Amino acid sequence: MASVEQVTPPLCDHGEGPVWFAPWGGLRWVDMLVGDVLALDHSTGETSRHHVGSVAAVLRPRRDGGTVLALERGFALLPPSGIAAGEKGAWDGLTAGAVPEPLGELWSDPGVRMNEGGCDPDGVFYCGSMAYDKTPGAGRVYRLGPDLAAGTAEPFGAVTISNGFGFSPDHTLAYYIDTPTRRIDVFDFVPGRGLSGRRPFVRIPDEAGVPDGLTVDAEGGVWVALWGGSAVHRYAPDGSLSEVLSLPATQVTACVFGGDGLDELYVTTSQQEIDPAGQPAAGALFRAEVGVRGLPVLPFAG
Repeated sequence: MASVEQVTPPLCDHGEGPVWFAPWGGLRWVDMLVGDVLALDHSTGETSRHHVGSVAAVLRPRRDGGTVLALERGFALLPPSGIAAGEKGAWDGLTAGAVPEPLGELWSDPGVRMNEGGCDPDGVFYCGSMAYDKTPGAGRVYRLGPDLAAGTAEPFGAVTISNGFGFSPDHTLAYYIDTPTRRIDVFDFVPGRGLSGRRPFVRIPDEAGVPDGLTVDAEGGVWVALWGGSAVHRYAPDGSLSEVLSLPATQVTACVFGGDGLDELYVTTSQQEIDPAGQPAAGALFRAEVGVRGLPVLPFAG
């Protein structure tokens, strides 16, 4: 079993959404309900914090420079920082202190917020929503196309706590989590045609916690963070449990591969519903070498 290293102090109230993109110089993740993006410089180990809104749900690099974000009730863009392409920070408007440009609210109900998402191989950005009070069926999944047109992503329908989203190495399958279902589901993906054929892939046992964020490795294994489970599970492409990574925090939220060889698994955690005296590491970022490499992040094409 791989050993876990604590990378940061417990910096986050609700750490989520880690993303590795080499031109950023390291890792980005969010302190979601504080509205901050955090940055880890891989070369120095230093962290920084950037406020982007009342909620910072998801961020991804844009294919031609800059960053796309999901905020509380819609999407936003950051331009490139102006640093020459290929240098650290070239795609990350946060390094220049830029303010995100909102693309308009997708709904008006203040009781619903964005939660988690990612991009597909066509460069479409997805983010799912949830009610603050977790009302069943109050959420939807939204898509932002490369033309910046936004709307609901119909293959998902009504959801409750929209969470992990990732693709198989050959880009033919998409994995998705609506947390209360206790499942990882899988869709078929066809370039230019999108997602179809949703079906169950894995059901998480009741005693293991509930599924939150996910990432996929280069061998097609699906790694899922288990909220309430103090662990990340790896499921092989056939759905069998192949690895359990234990963490010293109950509320494990998301994971992603990073490092120069994409061979380090980074894991975010939350302090929500936790007594810090009993779990002093809750809210920290963790890292483990798990013997497999990850996949490069899929960028937004807009």
